[in-house]
Amino acid sequence: MKKVLLSVACLGTVAAFAQVKDTLQTKNVEEVVLTASRKKESIKEVPSSITIVGEKQVQSQLTVNSDITSILQYTVPSLGTSSGQTSNSGQTLRGRQVLVLIDGIPQSTPLRNGARDIRSIDPSVIERIEVIKGASSIYGNGADGGIINYITKRSKSDQKISGVSQIGITGQPYGGTLGFRASQLLSGKITNKFDYVASLAYERTGYMKDGDGVSLSPTYSTAKMDNYNGMLKLGYDLNQNQRIEASYIGYASKSDLDLGLKTGKYGITPTIGEGRGKNLETTPQGTPRNHNYKLSYDNKNLFNGTSLNVNLYYQDFRTVYGYSDTFLNGGQSNVISKKKGARVNLDTQLWNAQNSQAEIIYGMDVLNDQTVQKLEDGRYWTPDMDMTNIAPFALIKIDLLKKLTIKGGVRYENIKVKAGDFNTLSSIKSDGTFTQSIFVTGGTLKYNAFVGNIGVRYNIENYLNLFGSFSQAYSINELGRILRTSTQGTIQNLETKPIIVNNYEFGATGQISKWINYEITSYVSTSKLGASFVQSPDRALTIQRSPEIVYGVEGFLHFTPAKWINFGGSYSWMEGITSIKNDGDYSVKINNSRISAPKVLAYVQVRPTRTLSLGVDMLHSFAQDRFEPNAKTGQYAYGEGKVAEYTVFNFRSSYEVSNNWKVSLGIENLFNKLYQPSIAWWSARDSEFINSLGMRGTFMIEYKF
Repeated sequence: MKKVLLSVACLGTVAAFAQVKDTLQTKNVEEVVLTASRKKESIKEVPSSITIVGEKQVQSQLTVNSDITSILQYTVPSLGTSSGQTSNSGQTLRGRQVLVLIDGIPQSTPLRNGARDIRSIDPSVIERIEVIKGASSIYGNGADGGIINYITKRSKSDQKISGVSQIGITGQPYGGTLGFRASQLLSGKITNKFDYVASLAYERTGYMKDGDGVSLSPTYSTAKMDNYNGMLKLGYDLNQNQRIEASYIGYASKSDLDLGLKTGKYGITPTIGEGRGKNLETTPQGTPRNHNYKLSYDNKNLFNGTSLNVNLYYQDFRTVYGYSDTFLNGGQSNVISKKKGARVNLDTQLWNAQNSQAEIIYGMDVLNDQTVQKLEDGRYWTPDMDMTNIAPFALIKIDLLKKLTIKGGVRYENIKVKAGDFNTLSSIKSDGTFTQSIFVTGGTLKYNAFVGNIGVRYNIENYLNLFGSFSQAYSINELGRILRTSTQGTIQNLETKPIIVNNYEFGATGQISKWINYEITSYVSTSKLGASFVQSPDRALTIQRSPEIVYGVEGFLHFTPAKWINFGGSYSWMEGITSIKNDGDYSVKINNSRISAPKVLAYVQVRPTRTLSLGVDMLHSFAQDRFEPNAKTGQYAYGEGKVAEYTVFNFRSSYEVSNNWKVSLGIENLFNKLYQPSIAWWSARDSEFINSLGMRGTFMIEYKF
């Protein structure tokens, strides 16, 4: 099987587009895409792999689990499986890091990747999720594997006030697991020109327990957590061509879980929570703040055939980690990041004939990213990092005869990073000895390069549409982790070169009949200097820099034989290899922290009556045995553990009581399976060998007005 897949990847070198779609609830063939080229366009005009998770899909999955990392693992095939924790470590896209956005505002912290970016918004305010798979430079730093862009809800009503009220409870068949969530969204038009959207959401989770009723590990736990989300959008139409809009989106999560940690044995006994926690003065884990402010201006006719879009944004983000004893005197750390940016887009029509047209999209992005990782006691784990990125860009798009789309673009990345002076932390090695703290002199690092993309899509007939593309990403990824483990006295002596990823893809998609849709895609991405986590003797994770190749395939089939039923599924597989000595010998595999196990998603949705909808989702993660344990100790290195397979089912249902009222019931892990997430196996650590959540139900009542 692997030989066949490898030959397909080598022949076509492509990516995959697979979307588990609930067409009974939403059937929008000409879905609008904003993320791919930062302007509205039909998905049939995009010559690359895109997954769109629609609003009704998001809301349907919300009835099972409100954690966005869980929603995405069931709807994006090439995305790694969720850990079930506050961290999205290992949830890579096509084996590489993903850039997360909210309405185009970057949420990721690539200077010090805290793995908290996917879980940065409540799904109740999401209109759709656009996922670009494969390296992309469209939104700047950090999109080695692609982009996840959360598009938030907008006002769609002409009434002065309309809204959606939701209230629900969650729980497991064990004591102490009861949770509660409520959300209220209001929108409307106060005048013909002024519209608004306002939303508040709150969730309080209970204890999280596995299939045997045992509390899950308290490390990065989502148990006993308060989650808050607020949104306010105000829009004003200056005239038929001009509009301004201001928005605020805020998210926070804090856990007051007080459970002790009972460390298990890797592969044998899971790490669990029990009793009371240590008597330590600790800050609640979670993301206590994620503030996003945005001001935008649109002009559809700035001058002859040219439109203008300007976005100004500011993000203030802080996440808190659990207590760690891997360094002297122990403590908790924070990743703190503040971003200020501006995006200017101009779109000029070059020609517009009856069946053909051409346009050029051009402009500039400016981003200032200030990121640091500090301990609660004030010690620096990384230096202060201040990055400024100025990037002009241009993209030409040509549509010929309503069948052939050609796109090509270039972007100039001009990046400057200022790093402050700092002292490294004295860490504790596995043998109990200490590494010595050293003083590191900061300085300024400069990077610049041209990156480009070109793609072609040929819509031959309904049953066969072909697309292929080449795209690049440019990122300064995990600079903070490289600096914090420095053994050199100055940052100029460290290997801090950027990651440039070249992504090649080719795919075919189409509608074989009125009730069968398909897509198959393959991809190859290469980088002359990639970045992977490896474990050092002092137990810390360090960055290994070496040439890399990642390749894989994806595909999906979707059947709608009748209006009352639809079903389908998807498959994704990938492999990654690296040349450690940079000698052209790619005999070493990239570890499982990036290369996810093959995954199958399947679903069936039926509507026996107009008002009743029933659905079942299945996720099967295959076993992954790619490495050998240490010959002397019998232990696996970090990221190389043998991953066990598992299959889990979820149930979704809703009943429309009236035009205004709806009730829904979702059951996660329908058969109460006792299993471990993939990260528990590949991390190969006793403390991280944990169980997944057991059966958990969600009952919700919704009122629309």
